[in-house]
Amino acid sequence: MSAVQLAALARTSEPQTMLRRFLALDAVVTTGNGLAYLAASGPLGRFLGMSQGLLLGLGAFLTLFGAGVGILATRKSPPVLQVRAVIESNVAWAVVSLIALATWLAPTTAGAVWIPLQAVTVGGFAALQYAALRATRT
Repeated sequence: MSAVQLAALARTSEPQTMLRRFLALDAVVTTGNGLAYLAASGPLGRFLGMSQGLLLGLGAFLTLFGAGVGILATRKSPPVLQVRAVIESNVAWAVVSLIALATWLAPTTAGAVWIPLQAVTVGGFAALQYAALRATRT
């Protein structure tokens, strides 16, 4: 992704601001997803074809992870090591989601659409964050 495309997405050419905005977007989406899983694990589980317990566990994890990413996004200059941990966690989440779909989950049609969609979204966050992190170093 070019610097111009990245700047257009972030609506700024300041690399630190880009990084913080992409982290904040990740935090909002991740925390929102986690809260939805926590609040509606039963209905969502039936809709997606996943167990209520699995969604409760994922909801708790996502809510805490999203809150941590949100805190990181508030830092004027987010520490590189912590940003890399977020990026690597996002990549792992995307990969594990697809592996789980292929090997052990038996979702409904909605779940079979949702799982790859969220994996691509999380992978996209990782790509944007990685590009912004690289931009801060140049």
